[in-house]
Amino acid sequence: METQIQEKINFSGVIRSVQPRSNVWRYKLYNRTHSTTGYNVFLIGTANGTECEFAVAISEKQQEKMRFHIGDEISGTAWTKKYAKWEYADYYRAGSLKKILATKDLGEETASPWKDEVPPLSVYNWRGCRMLDTRSYKGKCFTCKWACMANVTIEYNWGVSQKFRFESFCYGPKNCKLYKMGKPRAVPYKDCGSDYDEGWMDEMCTERRGDDE
Repeated sequence: METQIQEKINFSGVIRSVQPRSNVWRYKLYNRTHSTTGYNVFLIGTANGTECEFAVAISEKQQEKMRFHIGDEISGTAWTKKYAKWEYADYYRAGSLKKILATKDLGEETASPWKDEVPPLSVYNWRGCRMLDTRSYKGKCFTCKWACMANVTIEYNWGVSQKFRFESFCYGPKNCKLYKMGKPRAVPYKDCGSDYDEGWMDEMCTERRGDDE
């Protein structure tokens, strides 16, 4: 995987969304393994003096300490990403985090999109997730704590080469009125063309919970 020269930056901004930082490993249609390694905090503000929208990856311990919510104004430092094709967040290795201005406690949401405080990563891992339509992710689902854009690694030639892309997923209740799976997703493998994940693995990933969980 190609690497980029890294640079430490200063950032500040208002939080637009807090989502799990998820990693997915795909191998044909035999395996779709999910894991979580922290959170992605999406902001609108300034990064190294430039006004923009951007995402910063933080650890679970940092979220436990800071309890970031949508609407909080925060600042900190971070590094530009090392692997552009693999890491969805614009910056990671965040530090010197400060909450400049806290929004009011959002409490418990009763309808989607759920915008209250994100749960521990163990909750996401237990719930499992389903494929989420990309347009839905970028639209009404973007502010939801159950939505995410995952870093996806495709085992293209076992032990030899991999492909990388980003895919949107949903950890939310199965009966959410906003949910749409979207189109089946191609999973290529060397000399075999592409198989398509049509959603049947979603059932396996979420089999622990009912429609309203």
